[in-house]
Amino acid sequence: METKIILNADVSRGKIDKNIYGQFAEHLGRCIYEGLWVGEDSPIPNTNGIRNDVLEALKDLEIPVLRWPGGCFADEYHWKDGVGPREERKRMVNTHWGGVVENNHFGTHEFMKLCELLETEPYINGNVGSGTVQEMSEWVEYMTFDGESPMANWRKENGQEEPWKVKYFGVGNENWGCGGNMRPQYYADLYRRFQTYVRNYGDNRIFKIAGGANVDDYNWTEVLMREAAPFMDGLSLHYYVHPGGFWDKGDAVRFNDKEWQISMQKAYHIEELIQKHSTIMDKYDPEKRIAMIVDEWGAWYDVEPGTNPGFLYQQNTVRDAVIAGISLNIFNNHNDRIKMANIAQMVNVIQSMVLTEEDKMLLTPTYHVFRMYKVHQDAERVALDIETKMLEIDGKEYPQVNGSASKQANGTINISLTNADKDNQTTAEFILRGTPFNQVTGEIITSEKMNDHNTFEQPDKVKPVKFTDFEQQGQTLKVTLPPMSVVVLSVKSDH
Repeated sequence: METKIILNADVSRGKIDKNIYGQFAEHLGRCIYEGLWVGEDSPIPNTNGIRNDVLEALKDLEIPVLRWPGGCFADEYHWKDGVGPREERKRMVNTHWGGVVENNHFGTHEFMKLCELLETEPYINGNVGSGTVQEMSEWVEYMTFDGESPMANWRKENGQEEPWKVKYFGVGNENWGCGGNMRPQYYADLYRRFQTYVRNYGDNRIFKIAGGANVDDYNWTEVLMREAAPFMDGLSLHYYVHPGGFWDKGDAVRFNDKEWQISMQKAYHIEELIQKHSTIMDKYDPEKRIAMIVDEWGAWYDVEPGTNPGFLYQQNTVRDAVIAGISLNIFNNHNDRIKMANIAQMVNVIQSMVLTEEDKMLLTPTYHVFRMYKVHQDAERVALDIETKMLEIDGKEYPQVNGSASKQANGTINISLTNADKDNQTTAEFILRGTPFNQVTGEIITSEKMNDHNTFEQPDKVKPVKFTDFEQQGQTLKVTLPPMSVVVLSVKSDH
């Protein structure tokens, strides 16, 4: 057999936090405006200004947590400009993303309504780069204080009598770059100061997330953990797959064989980053109290030809489905430290779940992977060992197959597998130990060509279908994974 897989269903590796399947929505391009928000007066069917078709599609993903308002936008966002009567809200220039005018019609109340409709936890990112301690403190008070205060009274005047529950709060974003070009020592001190005033009101308990490293900046992690570990609950990590590098990322659809291979190798690279940043965190936090929060990740290419370069709108092929599958398997397998991840971004930006064009909408291959993988949310990870051949590009190796496995409360075991080889299938001997089984079902997403993607004319070109390419022999499965595929197998017993 080319690949050998052993699953020990009775060996638990702890819970896979559902928040690994989180999303990210920034005021960037057409993510918020048109993608999510059309306003109550729009001819596009909507609920409180939020478009219904996108809402219904996203609800099917069972999104656990949603990060907002950025991203780089967070550190130039002044929340008070986004509350109160919409016609009176200040307009601002979105200097990071296209230089367009932001009318602030989608603010705190609208975001909280979106979270309510999606039944998801809000993850608010506060402004350290251009904001003040008072501004951040008052935002928390506005959202969560149940009592008599200027901010609570203002919230009530604006139509929200009861405070909201806000569990996750990020103190700044990418403060090593767009969030202020800070040194880690300076940001660590600022973080300690700002987080002091991110207060818990009533029974609302905030999980405070410090702005972490860019890719392999291990010194940033070292300084933040050394100087501020007692004051944080989570530390973020950002990593994107750029096939051609940051300044010439490559095309989302018109790419060649080598770009496919580089994309796969770079998708696997996050494993090394997680391991090395975790080692530093372990030194200061051996009990793993502090979570690693991968709150920006995904495949980032050049924008689609003819679109605003500041809007970061890109298509989404079967390549992106495989990148998503590889990444989520890696996050699942580091569930001892990773407690949240937020793919960038939810609609119309970078590696999106959904693309829209006026009143039209389509689901991307990445969307389908998230829907297939949602069975892992809050499930018990079980031991999965894979032996597979190594692929190579430019002297760098990466596995052909990766995977993760978990057990749901009803006893069903779900195994997610990817084949990163664009040309070759692999036949896997799959040994299942520690559980009897007599029912196996599967779902697969793949395509004939690596550039295949969904368009508004052909919205279902790349979508999941039933997977049946396996044979059961006692406690062994013989599974054939086609090239460039993502598969989820569900195994259970009817006894």
